[in-house]
Amino acid sequence: MNISTRNKSTAIVGMGKTGQSVASYLLHSGVRCEAFDEGGVELPASLSLPLHIGPFDGDVFSQFARLIVSPGINWNHPALVRAREAGVAVVGDLALFAEQYQGDVIAVTGTNGKTTTVSLIATMLDILPGGIEAAGNIGKPMLDLLADGEEPQRVVLELSSFQLERANAIHPRWAALLNMQPDHADMHESPEAYKAAKLRMFAGQGEGDKAMLPADGEWDDLANELSGRGVYVRRFGLGDRTSMDAGVEQLADGSWQIFWHHYDVAETAVSSDLALQGRHQHLNLAVAAQAAADFGISAAVIRQSLTSFRGLPHRMQSLGVVAGREWINDSKATNPDAAGAALASFQQVIWICGGLRKGLDVLPLKDVVSHHVEQVFIIGTDAGPFAELAEAAGVPAVFVKTMEQAVKKALHTQAGLPVLLSPAAASQDQFSNYVERGRTFSTLVKALGQKS
Repeated sequence: MNISTRNKSTAIVGMGKTGQSVASYLLHSGVRCEAFDEGGVELPASLSLPLHIGPFDGDVFSQFARLIVSPGINWNHPALVRAREAGVAVVGDLALFAEQYQGDVIAVTGTNGKTTTVSLIATMLDILPGGIEAAGNIGKPMLDLLADGEEPQRVVLELSSFQLERANAIHPRWAALLNMQPDHADMHESPEAYKAAKLRMFAGQGEGDKAMLPADGEWDDLANELSGRGVYVRRFGLGDRTSMDAGVEQLADGSWQIFWHHYDVAETAVSSDLALQGRHQHLNLAVAAQAAADFGISAAVIRQSLTSFRGLPHRMQSLGVVAGREWINDSKATNPDAAGAALASFQQVIWICGGLRKGLDVLPLKDVVSHHVEQVFIIGTDAGPFAELAEAAGVPAVFVKTMEQAVKKALHTQAGLPVLLSPAAASQDQFSNYVERGRTFSTLVKALGQKS
């Protein structure tokens, strides 16, 4: 294409799963577009458009009317900055989806727990007339929902900070912020920019919409602002069902239950009846339960869904009792906050941790490690900070480097204690992603059972 033609066309930046979804949608809609990727990607034969491989060039990008940027591309890449300075509209697939989709949007964001919450919401709301589709960061590109020209009646979107920062104000009918911890800071200008990206999810909400926020005081100003716009604000957390809309509360006998509200009536489910364990996971279940109640799902259906939901792979996934102890795959815990929440779910546990910290400090885990961890086995290339953490917590630690060695060593620790893989770090030093790390752990544990 020449420059005059490019001035009326769209550039798709990053041609992974999301970029290919964008290309398919635009081509089907008759939009002229070109594709750009810095790696050696190959497009399927069904995508017939110019593909440019190599370093991104801001002067080239400035020739287009619009750039649609995939979530994996740094929003502050110099070529994108140059294009924005030239007046080019630079957005992501969420912006395009929000422009086109006319149904009800349920949106969920947060540092941890998004996929679990979205999956359960989709399960419960699927019984409504017209059902529901789940998409976004959960795996299915959202534009694929519009590919056949028949829009679903409602969607639940798992939204990352990367997707939200490259979209104009979206308008979810129901939206939840699960939590906010320092993660992906390396892909944002600052912690404030990371927070601002997350909060863009609420920017388009107004009269009659619902927003669900943590009960922490940090979010009181946002709650007041949303209420002033006519948004019905719900709060959730650890505490009392009389003081918040949903959450987890401790009973007089020391047991726990989750709760949610149908109008003014509190509904509950005892934690011991739930297949999915872990206090942080139960908070996710409570948020999902409240979403379902707000869309008219009965308490009986919600309770049945909660008790039967077994969670997702690599998220506090029990691999069963093997060689006399339980093994838990929590490979998705790629930051310290997620790992800390997992550790706190056990009285005592053998902990396998380590990987790429992404600059995150693990020392804030000292208290939870001191109280809940019997032995630490450290894998990965960034072992020093984890060894310092164990020493500060007064817990013995061994650097074993590989997952295979960690499983072998854990097998011979104090009899009966569960073994938890909850790395508190990313996986790319030894694995392609957290899924491969979790699968490796699961395979090694399964092999132990075959030997016994």
